[in-house]
Amino acid sequence: MIEKKQIVQEEERAVLVGLVTKEQTEQQLNEYLDELTFLAETAGAVTVRRFSQKLAHPDSKTFVGKGKLEEIKQYILLKGNIHLVIFDDELTGSQIQHIEKELGVKTIDRSDLILDIFARRAKTAQAKTQVELAQYQYILPRLKGMWKHLERQGGGVGTRGPGETEIETDRRIVKDKISLLRKRLSEFDKQAYTQRKDRGEFIRVALVGYTNVGKSTIMNVLSKSDVFAENKLFATLDTTTRKVVFEQTPFLLSDTVGFIRKLPHHLVESFKSTLDEVREADILLHVVDVSHAQYEEQLNVVNKTLADLGAAEKPTVTIFNKMDKYEVQAFDEWLEAGVKKEIVLDLKQRWQNETRNNCVFISATERSNLEELRQTILNKVRDMYRIRYPYKAEFFY
Repeated sequence: MIEKKQIVQEEERAVLVGLVTKEQTEQQLNEYLDELTFLAETAGAVTVRRFSQKLAHPDSKTFVGKGKLEEIKQYILLKGNIHLVIFDDELTGSQIQHIEKELGVKTIDRSDLILDIFARRAKTAQAKTQVELAQYQYILPRLKGMWKHLERQGGGVGTRGPGETEIETDRRIVKDKISLLRKRLSEFDKQAYTQRKDRGEFIRVALVGYTNVGKSTIMNVLSKSDVFAENKLFATLDTTTRKVVFEQTPFLLSDTVGFIRKLPHHLVESFKSTLDEVREADILLHVVDVSHAQYEEQLNVVNKTLADLGAAEKPTVTIFNKMDKYEVQAFDEWLEAGVKKEIVLDLKQRWQNETRNNCVFISATERSNLEELRQTILNKVRDMYRIRYPYKAEFFY
């Protein structure tokens, strides 16, 4: 196993940079930068300022324009304690090189930041190997501009990648490492496939959704287990599967890694075996944080990712979680009880129509409406048993 840095420096102070383009409005950029702030916080950095610029397309050398880069440089010089610059979109190796030369500060992009978080969260040998493969795939096209950048890093956000002693400029060696890691993952894939085969005839249900929507909390509630749950992005990397029994009907419930906007394709490829739990599930439980300001976009991101995985047509129940937080944010103290009821009713009717009544509204932390959720899942599971095993479905309930 190639050693990776896990050095966490004292609180790193960061500035964020993004572009408003033809494909990305100012409102969208602000939403993405909100998420980037949360990502930075999850990685251990504090955002002190954001910079944005309107450009038709990113500058080939410095991503932002010369004037904006100078503005960022002057801010860093004025503050004197900025350790990190994080760009919301992917940078090339040469862009990183040019930007760092101009700013004199460690520079990473959104993909590098997500890879850093995954490196920190990876606990099992499989997850560590998956992250390591993604890191080398990220590095390979950036070799020319990144080696000096990596060699002078002393730890911290964006550096939990291949260690300093492992940095080589030879593409062949990096490609050999990628090949080796892929072989290791293929062994994990075989083991995972065998484990899935050994699960027998049980119907398989998978929790999917955007990161930090409450999947692990719901997993704990439904399976009475103790899956790690935390209010940070990507708290869960490894798939956890539990046997659950509702009214004498057994099924397997899996908690999977969360999705996110602009998820590096290296990670999607590397986590193929983990995502096989989604591909091979019989029923999907799509968890949505209805209290989030951009919950509809998050829902669409997950649906697109599911389509990319070939899982969009699976029977799905959409679980609108965190209704308690939604009501706190949607209601003010002057609203009459009748008006509050109408607002919630309108929300439910809208999504019942859009999901063809395949949705449930709950609060996992407050344990509200969980009985409806259990009954909905039970009905779906029983229907699936009837379809798959018509001559012995009565055995399962």
